[in-house]
Amino acid sequence: MKFEHLIEINDPLNPLIDTLSVDQLWRGLVLRAESPKLFVPHLDECVIVERSEHTFRRRLRYGELVIEDQVLLTPMHQIRYEVAPQQDIAASSLTMTIERPEQHVLFVRFEYVDAHDAATDAANAMYDEFRRSAYQESDIDTIRVLRDLAANGRLDAILN
Repeated sequence: MKFEHLIEINDPLNPLIDTLSVDQLWRGLVLRAESPKLFVPHLDECVIVERSEHTFRRRLRYGELVIEDQVLLTPMHQIRYEVAPQQDIAASSLTMTIERPEQHVLFVRFEYVDAHDAATDAANAMYDEFRRSAYQESDIDTIRVLRDLAANGRLDAILN
């Protein structure tokens, strides 16, 4: 399954949308990777087990289910989550890319890819529609949380 969508962050023509700076947006997306419990209420635990300058490995626990992934950072541009195949889980990735088509206009592109072949995708078509919907709702919630954090000044001091 491949799925992508855009969420508008800033639109200078829409005064109802609070403006975020690229720095605030980046800090918020990194915070989502480093402290996902702020964004994923059903996550029980996240432990960063290894870290380098632009990469870290995490262990996420949802009840009895434990998932290990790797997060790759391209500063101020992109965060990529990679899940290697493990237990009953196929390889997958999520890429969040900051897009700036014009000055003061910001979007985040969310791209989901899993390692299923075309036959598996066809067999899972109805299930994948639910997953797409859940992914989109989760991403909308992520941006809502980022906006709340920014409004409270919590994205201004992070990562300094």
